[in-house]
Amino acid sequence: MPDLDQQLRSQAYEEVEKYKKVVQADPYRLAYHVMPPVGLLNDPNGFIQFKGVYHLFYQWNPFKTEHGAKFWGHYSSKDLVNWEHHDIALAPSDWFDKNGCYSGSAIEHDGTMYLFYTGNVKDENNNRESYQVMVESKDGQHFEKKGVVLRLPKEYTPHFRDPKVWKHGEYFYMVIGAQSKDETGKAVLFRSSNLENWEHLGPIAGAHVGIFEDFGYMWECPDLFDLDGQDVLVFSPQGLEPSGIYYQNLYQAGYVVGKLDYDSVEYKHGEFIELDRGFEFYAPQTTVDDKGRRIMIGWLGLPEEREDAHPTIEHKWIHAMTLPRELKLVDGKVYQLPVEELKELRGEGVKHEAVELGNKAQAFKGVEGDVLEINLETLETITNAMTIHIRNHANLVYNPTDKLFKLDRISYVDGETVEERFCHLHQLKSLRIFIDTSSIEVFINEGEEVFTARIYPDVEEKGISFAAEGTEKVTIEAWELR
Repeated sequence: MPDLDQQLRSQAYEEVEKYKKVVQADPYRLAYHVMPPVGLLNDPNGFIQFKGVYHLFYQWNPFKTEHGAKFWGHYSSKDLVNWEHHDIALAPSDWFDKNGCYSGSAIEHDGTMYLFYTGNVKDENNNRESYQVMVESKDGQHFEKKGVVLRLPKEYTPHFRDPKVWKHGEYFYMVIGAQSKDETGKAVLFRSSNLENWEHLGPIAGAHVGIFEDFGYMWECPDLFDLDGQDVLVFSPQGLEPSGIYYQNLYQAGYVVGKLDYDSVEYKHGEFIELDRGFEFYAPQTTVDDKGRRIMIGWLGLPEEREDAHPTIEHKWIHAMTLPRELKLVDGKVYQLPVEELKELRGEGVKHEAVELGNKAQAFKGVEGDVLEINLETLETITNAMTIHIRNHANLVYNPTDKLFKLDRISYVDGETVEERFCHLHQLKSLRIFIDTSSIEVFINEGEEVFTARIYPDVEEKGISFAAEGTEKVTIEAWELR
């Protein structure tokens, strides 16, 4: 009789085989993004470069396009471009994770990969317990659960999850997303000398800690790292109210920049800034590679927000990962750029130099399709509103008078409503646009601002046009992507 772990894995593989043809028949299946083989994908987990290979684990429900008892799926890549799917890394088969192997991270120590994740447990009344669990792997392919290394401190509710582990000096540190007993969000720090025994150092950011009086009822997926000499805390707060053009999604993902004093356990930081201004971006996680780059991947989705309306559901899958992005700190702001390796995706390309845009929308030879990259460089300061119309479904608009950049799209819920997201932008200098069959990622001014979204145009709609309310001169390049 196979044990529970083997049973769950076998059932998951059966789902993959059962619906393989249905999934692959979806015209909205992405061409160059990481996706689940079936079912629901959400948070990136355990992102690490280990023995020269990038590993990306992910939250996975193989049985439904809904949230449930999560597995850890597993991809790897040698170049951040070509990804290989592997056997399941973790299954919810133990007393401490029977309702899901929730999100976590990875660290290499003495030639061994260690995973840390939150084991989710619920009783018959839906009361939750959470446990922080350690896993060991010698080769990045076989994983052994070593058991619970941290139980819930009394100061927090069971909404206590998503450990991110790193080493600083002689100690290992873990930051966890938490909810205090007063139902406010926190980032909580722990310390260990051996990865097994963890000392509670307390909250380093959150409501009533530092600058925040109140900032959401739960913080998820914290990630604290050094970037160009500053300590950046990335996290996903839940429960923020919209503020002008910002915080328009159900949940947010963003960061603060500051400096953590590891001795006094005091983190002084600035204001919260959203990482992505688009519709679907959440739970990002970073790693540092052997080139010294800080690389981030996010979930190209959002929890709970109209997930039952995505057109891919009828093909038995939902959600994807963003492209990997290199992070840099520029004047106190985190900039994001697609990693250099993504240029390997480029096929045939075209370049239209110093073209004039005007009131009449123009299409350019070779700048069309549903799987392509577009680079636009402005040759002069933009003084007129400029629009890029994408596949009769979405628009990128810059208004230099209002200093606003906008992404709008036709809602996938009703196919009619136009939805909008904005950011303030002093000047438009360049755009780098990645279009996939059902997604768009827009990098503005070398990563100063980013917009990410799922889009679902008619599959025959492949046209892209450019216009301006007055004369504007730009250079446009485009490449087919494989």
